[in-house]
Amino acid sequence: MAEPRIENLREALDNRRAPTVGLWNRVEGRPRTTDFARALRAEVRDPLWMLTRQWQMGEFRGTDGGSPVTATYSVVATPPSRFRPADGAVEALRADRPLEAVAERRPLPFAFATDRISFDLRLAIGRRWMKLIGRAPLLLGLTVRQKYIDRYPVALPDPRVDADSPRVAHPEVWSALQTVAGRRMDGYEFYLALKRGRPAHDGIDGLLGLQRDELARLARRLTAWFDTLIDQPTEDPATHTGNTAWDPARLEHRFSVAAGAAGGAEKVLTAQEYPGGTLDWHAFSVDPAGPLGGAAPPPAPLNRTVFPAPVRFSGMPLPRWWAVEDGRTNFAAVRPDSTDLARLVFLEFALVYSNDWFQLPCDLPSGTVASIRGLAVTDVFGRKLWITPAGAGDDADWQRWSMFTLDTVGDASVPADTDLLLPSSVPKVAEGPVLEEVVLVRDESANMVWGVEQTVRLPTGEPRRGSEVAAEILAHRLSLHPPAVPPPAAAPVRYEAMNTVPENWIPFLPVHVPGQNRQIRLQRAAMLGVVDGEPVPARTALLREGFDQGRAYFVHEEEVPQTGTGITSSFNRTRWSDGRVSLWLATRRRTGRGEASSGLAFDFLEDTAPPPGTPG
Repeated sequence: MAEPRIENLREALDNRRAPTVGLWNRVEGRPRTTDFARALRAEVRDPLWMLTRQWQMGEFRGTDGGSPVTATYSVVATPPSRFRPADGAVEALRADRPLEAVAERRPLPFAFATDRISFDLRLAIGRRWMKLIGRAPLLLGLTVRQKYIDRYPVALPDPRVDADSPRVAHPEVWSALQTVAGRRMDGYEFYLALKRGRPAHDGIDGLLGLQRDELARLARRLTAWFDTLIDQPTEDPATHTGNTAWDPARLEHRFSVAAGAAGGAEKVLTAQEYPGGTLDWHAFSVDPAGPLGGAAPPPAPLNRTVFPAPVRFSGMPLPRWWAVEDGRTNFAAVRPDSTDLARLVFLEFALVYSNDWFQLPCDLPSGTVASIRGLAVTDVFGRKLWITPAGAGDDADWQRWSMFTLDTVGDASVPADTDLLLPSSVPKVAEGPVLEEVVLVRDESANMVWGVEQTVRLPTGEPRRGSEVAAEILAHRLSLHPPAVPPPAAAPVRYEAMNTVPENWIPFLPVHVPGQNRQIRLQRAAMLGVVDGEPVPARTALLREGFDQGRAYFVHEEEVPQTGTGITSSFNRTRWSDGRVSLWLATRRRTGRGEASSGLAFDFLEDTAPPPGTPG
């Protein structure tokens, strides 16, 4: 039955006619005084009752309820001292440069076969040498500068020679070479002569003994300057083959570092698939194959006693009574699915076990492999507990749980590694303009893979769009070798065995792996040129791998997925912890942008132009 309607609420309350009516205007308590001290004390009237309820609810049956007070640990931080590229020679790992520079550095492509390029660096070395000999008092008044220019000249290309087409087809390159030819020296040729053991005065006549000694001293300064200017792998300057970590078959960097371990052993860490860019601990795996040899012994352990602190994060429950969470992280708004195990585990940690975690301060130097020898914790009850690693056990055990630990190369059943790797990397690297860019794409219409040279480095060292470079060189070669005028068409159509593609598209053909009937790999090939019918070589060092040495180049098929893959080459520059500047030529790999079509077609008919005088 509906309640009677109250017309006058104030009169009903004064005369108590409807005692069931209540009136509320506040949610919290309403003290009658201005003193809030007693309200904030949260007084307990019956503590024995509360203790009894705690006993009934089983809150006193907890174990290990003591909080840590102090912790004593012993840690050994060993810096890696050996470096080995994949299938390369072992060398010492210096600590005066970041690990990215050692792993990514590539030799500078100063020449392709007999074609000289990188005139920007060649002229820079020559200019440096001219400044050195111009400031030497013993060489004043001599014509030494001009003699070096004549001895190591910058040759002027001939526009009528087909071999000089890459240097005369581009207007900016042709004008630059005309400017410096006969006026500047090729510093890199002089640098190579010094590296091969030739004296600095070789070919320079009219010098005294003291002047020759002065040139030898200046030559040592020149080679030391260029050797420290750009970090390059150990290589033979004549063959341009270096101890580089870049694996052209896998299109990624592969290398290993070694550090001394306890008992005279050696720990080897291998980066199997490093694409370039940011180098962190997760790029490495423990390699049980064998030591590199020559690693320095570990230093003395560091023993410290510290005070643990509770782990704090945004949105976790606060330990105080009169406190309200800031609401920046609302865990109640998370809606995980029943199969979203990672999110469920994270929520359980944040809402249930967040106050059970503590952190210890431990300062470790960069570029080290840290190993904790022991950890003892003293709680509020005075008990000392020996803490063992949570991720210990068999590395192949799927029930093993760990964070920030390294896995093991291969599937061997070995003990899990619980060391912490802090690689000697830098947080920020300044990347220069892209000098070379290649995209490996799949062409389903032609059923093959293409290496498209999107950016090509000109002989002057500047980058240029690959299609423009190919078009300018082709136009210049056609001007030198005009094609023959075909006879008038005798039929309305003609048969074409194959059409042409742009010369910056390098084909890769599938071939069988030796000894395999089903597994294939991609081999670099070449399209026939329009002018002379000769194979068109690649113009980038990325796709010219082994070409000048007469070696074939293969790429694993799985490295070119349906989305394709891209490779870029540019100079990287950073400043190391001691203030030194590190500069190197790096190669990076990125994800492609899908398939592409070259337009290559075979066995087709093409319409011919109608003969003159034929009515339309």
